[in-house]
Amino acid sequence: MRAPIGEFDTAVPAPECLDELVAPVADAVRHWRGSVPADRIVYVDTDPRWADTAVFVEHYGRDLLGTSANCVVVAGKRGGETSFAACLVLSTTRVDVNGAVRRRLGARKASFAPMDTATGETGMEYGGITPVGLPDGWPLLVDAAVADLPYVLVGSGRRRGKLLIPGKALAELPGAEVIEGLGAA
Repeated sequence: MRAPIGEFDTAVPAPECLDELVAPVADAVRHWRGSVPADRIVYVDTDPRWADTAVFVEHYGRDLLGTSANCVVVAGKRGGETSFAACLVLSTTRVDVNGAVRRRLGARKASFAPMDTATGETGMEYGGITPVGLPDGWPLLVDAAVADLPYVLVGSGRRRGKLLIPGKALAELPGAEVIEGLGAA
């Protein structure tokens, strides 16, 4: 199979390589629902040494810069209670944590979750967190620019490998809410 975006040696429909994914991501692919069939989610094998965006696009194709998205975990606090959300924005932008995210969570204060919290809560590796397979009940805030793309490059749950997913499918994930301007330049 040829990857729909980028220049990858290995591209496989995600349902055919569940053993390459961490448990929560594999479970989400296994029980996939939505208007986009699960076999349109493509797993591409990548070297973890090139996981960071700038190095990644140099190695796998500069055209990926405009189609890659970062998934970050945000913690919102209000009255001693902490709630979590995942935010998905283009890698060329930053999450508007203190504006759009804080308001959406109804939090007094919002910040990026510490690495050990983000990985512990999601069951995914830092640098590979993906919107597929997030904990039940978590809001997934998706920037409208991500949802509009034909295909988006996101983490696979590990630093090795990425998923290529239609933007429409990301907007249909459990807990997803598409927000204009979630990512700021």
